[in-house]
Amino acid sequence: MPGIRETRRLPYSAEQMFDLVADVARYPEFLPWVVATRVRSDDGTEMVADMLVGFKALREKFTSRVLKDRPGRLEVIYVDGPMRDLDNVWHFRALPDGGCEIDFNVDFTFKNMMFEMLAGQYFDRAFRKLVNAFEARADALYGSSNSSAQSVA
Repeated sequence: MPGIRETRRLPYSAEQMFDLVADVARYPEFLPWVVATRVRSDDGTEMVADMLVGFKALREKFTSRVLKDRPGRLEVIYVDGPMRDLDNVWHFRALPDGGCEIDFNVDFTFKNMMFEMLAGQYFDRAFRKLVNAFEARADALYGSSNSSAQSVA
Protein backbone atom coordinates (compact mmCIF):
# COMPACT_ATOMS: atom_id res chain seq x y z
CA MET A 1 0.00 0.00 0.00
CA PRO A 2 1.58 3.34 -1.04
CA GLY A 3 1.97 5.91 1.68
CA ILE A 4 3.10 9.45 2.33
CA ARG A 5 4.37 11.00 5.55
CA GLU A 6 4.92 14.63 6.49
CA THR A 7 6.17 16.20 9.71
CA ARG A 8 5.82 19.92 10.40
CA ARG A 9 6.52 22.22 13.29
CA LEU A 10 4.02 25.02 13.77
CA PRO A 11 3.75 27.86 16.29
CA TYR A 12 0.27 26.75 17.37
CA SER A 13 -0.61 24.50 20.28
CA ALA A 14 -1.32 20.81 19.85
CA GLU A 15 -4.87 21.48 21.07
CA GLN A 16 -5.43 24.17 18.42
CA MET A 17 -4.17 21.96 15.62
CA PHE A 18 -6.10 18.94 16.87
CA ASP A 19 -9.31 21.01 16.94
CA LEU A 20 -8.67 22.35 13.43
CA VAL A 21 -8.10 18.89 11.93
CA ALA A 22 -11.01 17.35 13.87
CA ASP A 23 -13.45 20.02 12.58
CA VAL A 24 -14.45 17.99 9.52
CA ALA A 25 -17.66 20.01 9.02
CA ARG A 26 -15.54 23.05 8.03
CA TYR A 27 -13.33 21.28 5.49
CA PRO A 28 -15.25 22.67 2.48
CA GLU A 29 -14.28 26.18 3.63
CA PHE A 30 -10.55 25.63 3.10
CA LEU A 31 -9.56 22.26 1.66
CA PRO A 32 -9.13 22.04 -2.10
CA TRP A 33 -11.41 19.54 -3.81
CA VAL A 34 -13.67 19.09 -0.75
CA VAL A 35 -17.14 19.99 -2.00
CA ALA A 36 -19.18 18.99 1.06
CA THR A 37 -19.02 17.08 4.33
CA ARG A 38 -21.64 15.53 6.57
CA VAL A 39 -20.95 14.41 10.12
CA ARG A 40 -23.21 11.41 10.74
CA SER A 41 -22.26 11.00 14.39
CA ASP A 42 -19.77 12.45 16.86
CA ASP A 43 -19.56 11.50 20.53
CA GLY A 44 -16.30 13.34 21.24
CA THR A 45 -14.04 10.30 20.87
CA GLU A 46 -15.39 8.81 17.63
CA MET A 47 -16.92 10.45 14.58
CA VAL A 48 -18.37 9.01 11.39
CA ALA A 49 -18.38 11.44 8.47
CA ASP A 50 -18.98 11.58 4.73
CA MET A 51 -16.88 13.73 2.45
CA LEU A 52 -17.74 14.63 -1.13
CA VAL A 53 -14.58 15.31 -3.13
CA GLY A 54 -14.72 16.79 -6.59
CA PHE A 55 -12.56 17.98 -9.43
CA LYS A 56 -14.32 19.44 -12.46
CA ALA A 57 -17.20 17.07 -13.30
CA LEU A 58 -15.81 14.17 -11.23
CA ARG A 59 -17.38 13.64 -7.79
CA GLU A 60 -16.70 10.86 -5.28
CA LYS A 61 -18.05 10.26 -1.78
CA PHE A 62 -15.92 8.81 1.02
CA THR A 63 -17.10 7.64 4.42
CA SER A 64 -14.62 7.50 7.29
CA ARG A 65 -14.55 6.75 10.98
CA VAL A 66 -12.38 9.14 12.99
CA LEU A 67 -10.98 8.04 16.35
CA LYS A 68 -10.12 11.08 18.48
CA ASP A 69 -7.65 11.12 21.37
CA ARG A 70 -7.44 14.84 22.17
CA PRO A 71 -4.99 16.51 21.92
CA GLY A 72 -2.46 13.96 20.72
CA ARG A 73 -3.90 11.77 17.98
CA LEU A 74 -6.53 11.45 15.26
CA GLU A 75 -6.90 8.22 13.32
CA VAL A 76 -9.02 8.22 10.17
CA ILE A 77 -10.26 4.80 9.08
CA TYR A 78 -11.72 4.39 5.62
CA VAL A 79 -15.21 2.85 5.65
CA ASP A 80 -16.57 3.20 2.12
CA GLY A 81 -15.91 4.91 -1.19
CA PRO A 82 -14.15 4.53 -4.52
CA MET A 83 -10.86 3.23 -3.10
CA ARG A 84 -9.89 -0.09 -1.58
CA ASP A 85 -8.29 1.63 1.40
CA LEU A 86 -7.42 5.16 2.57
CA ASP A 87 -6.28 5.51 6.16
CA ASN A 88 -4.39 8.28 7.88
CA VAL A 89 -3.09 9.18 11.29
CA TRP A 90 -2.30 12.60 12.73
CA HIS A 91 -0.02 12.97 15.78
CA PHE A 92 0.20 16.31 17.59
CA ARG A 93 3.11 16.81 20.01
CA ALA A 94 3.52 19.91 22.18
CA LEU A 95 6.91 21.58 21.88
CA PRO A 96 8.71 23.41 24.72
CA ASP A 97 8.35 26.76 22.84
CA GLY A 98 4.56 26.50 22.91
CA GLY A 99 4.19 25.32 19.34
CA CYS A 100 3.64 21.76 18.20
CA GLU A 101 4.99 19.14 15.89
CA ILE A 102 2.49 17.48 13.60
CA ASP A 103 3.20 14.10 12.09
CA PHE A 104 0.76 13.07 9.35
CA ASN A 105 0.78 9.70 7.64
CA VAL A 106 -1.56 8.49 4.90
CA ASP A 107 -1.74 5.05 3.26
CA PHE A 108 -3.91 4.36 0.26
CA THR A 109 -4.85 1.64 -2.21
CA PHE A 110 -7.04 2.16 -5.25
CA LYS A 111 -9.48 -0.57 -6.32
CA ASN A 112 -8.11 -0.43 -9.86
CA MET A 113 -4.36 -1.13 -10.11
CA MET A 114 -4.00 0.87 -13.33
CA PHE A 115 -5.71 3.86 -11.72
CA GLU A 116 -3.41 3.49 -8.72
CA MET A 117 -0.37 3.66 -10.97
CA LEU A 118 -1.67 6.77 -12.76
CA ALA A 119 -3.12 8.61 -9.78
CA GLY A 120 -0.21 7.65 -7.55
CA GLN A 121 1.99 9.95 -9.60
CA TYR A 122 -0.16 12.93 -8.60
CA PHE A 123 -1.12 11.86 -5.10
CA ASP A 124 2.07 13.22 -3.52
CA ARG A 125 1.48 16.69 -5.01
CA ALA A 126 -2.19 16.66 -3.97
CA PHE A 127 -1.24 15.50 -0.46
CA ARG A 128 1.22 18.38 -0.03
CA LYS A 129 -1.43 20.84 -1.25
CA LEU A 130 -3.84 19.53 1.41
CA VAL A 131 -1.22 19.77 4.18
CA ASN A 132 -0.47 23.35 3.10
CA ALA A 133 -4.20 24.15 3.23
CA PHE A 134 -4.36 23.01 6.87
CA GLU A 135 -1.36 25.18 7.68
CA ALA A 136 -2.91 28.21 5.92
CA ARG A 137 -6.15 27.62 7.83
CA ALA A 138 -4.22 27.60 11.12
CA ASP A 139 -2.57 30.89 10.13
CA ALA A 140 -6.01 32.38 9.37
CA LEU A 141 -7.58 31.16 12.62
CA TYR A 142 -4.72 31.55 15.08
CA GLY A 143 -2.44 34.20 13.55
CA SER A 144 0.25 34.14 10.90
CA SER A 145 3.13 31.78 11.52
CA ASN A 146 5.52 34.33 9.98
CA SER A 147 7.34 31.54 8.17
CA SER A 148 8.21 29.84 11.48
CA ALA A 149 6.60 26.63 10.24
CA GLN A 150 9.18 24.05 9.29
CA SER A 151 8.83 20.94 7.24
CA VAL A 152 10.75 18.09 8.79
CA ALA A 153 9.98 15.54 6.07
